[in-house]
Amino acid sequence: MADDPHSPATPGAATTRRTLLIGAAGASAVVSIRPALAQTQASVMTCEIPVPDNARRGQMIDAEGSVVAPGTPGAFPGADRPFTGEDVKRAMNGANLPGADGDTTRAYMKYVQRLQNGTSGFTCFASLQMPRG
Repeated sequence: MADDPHSPATPGAATTRRTLLIGAAGASAVVSIRPALAQTQASVMTCEIPVPDNARRGQMIDAEGSVVAPGTPGAFPGADRPFTGEDVKRAMNGANLPGADGDTTRAYMKYVQRLQNGTSGFTCFASLQMPRG
């Protein structure tokens, strides 16, 4: 049995087996992490950002992105529906948000950029800004 090169009694065989096991575990980790990253990326693109947040529904957004009372001159009505992460990502790259013209998009994006932790849509927007690997 000591003449068998694959026998555990052979010191080189134990090292080779350990190396193969580590390599297999590493490959397994890559296979399981990549789908998780893809799923996370998909979640970020489908997350939602209401403008304004639900607690201030019915309010308007001024040109600086602040929430103001209805009827404020020069302010824009809140969006009819939340924007997806994908909508906001496109707007970050110069496109208009769905259903909004250029001025409204700029006001809405200023609102989104000012979101604070604890405000609906904050986590979604923060996730859009994280670098992807």
